[in-house]
Amino acid sequence: MSPSTLCATNRAAPWHHRSSVTQNGDTAGPPHASATAVCRGGSDAAVPPLCCHRRVTAVSPPHGPAGPAPGPAPARPGSRPAAAMAEPGGGRPVTVSDVQQLVRRKDEIEAQIKACYELLEGQKGVGMHEPLVDAEGFPRSDIDLYQVRTARHNIICLQNDHKALMKQVEEALHKLHAREKEKHAKDEAEALAEAMSQSQSLPQAFAKVNSVTPGSPASVSGLQVDDEIVEFGSVNANNFQNLQNIATVVQHSEGRPLSVTVIRGGRRVHVGLTPKRWAGKGLLGCNIIPLQR
Repeated sequence: MSPSTLCATNRAAPWHHRSSVTQNGDTAGPPHASATAVCRGGSDAAVPPLCCHRRVTAVSPPHGPAGPAPGPAPARPGSRPAAAMAEPGGGRPVTVSDVQQLVRRKDEIEAQIKACYELLEGQKGVGMHEPLVDAEGFPRSDIDLYQVRTARHNIICLQNDHKALMKQVEEALHKLHAREKEKHAKDEAEALAEAMSQSQSLPQAFAKVNSVTPGSPASVSGLQVDDEIVEFGSVNANNFQNLQNIATVVQHSEGRPLSVTVIRGGRRVHVGLTPKRWAGKGLLGCNIIPLQR
């Protein structure tokens, strides 16, 4: 039978009769492959399969019927072991560094996906869904089928990795924000408990400063408006009866320092006050009112 007769026979047969996929993913060449190659003006090497019904991890380069057995399948560019995609930190709390590492991985995968798309664009712009056979059902001779199919496979795998990684980033951010919120609430509770403890341990005040004249002995000593007095010399909450008690202490302490203790901003503050004559009225230059308990 002449080559032209073989070519006509080959073109009349369906594609799946001319090429098939073996169980290990190798390509079985079409019958009369040499004649077919002569008709198309190419070599008689078998073409790789266009598709199969199971997912493959990689595509082996095409080889002739008499060529060597295929070696280990190449991994997609930049692929990582499955363990590298595990939840960051394992059993330990998620940190900002964990989130930053995940974001760096995301950027790497996105760069790899872009490179694969650029490779497809360089192959006559075939993209992800353009047919790899011509109008007569033969493999296209104007593109590198192996590169196209490998790039398409890598894009699908990388997109799956990207989706899983984005889920990890979202979970890590939620955990990080939840821990920060919990820490903030804990700090507020501790501050409130400390304030309540100090408030309960502070002595009872019996009077309050409601005005202080600038330049007066009270102003010089550091007394401030709204200071609550718990001790004024020998006067305290246990023996205080009225403001006359304070006036008596002031009159007997003219020119001598008095120990005055006040509560200011939830804290106990000691002030050294020396009653004396000055340009204004009285010996103190402040106004004190009793507290109603």
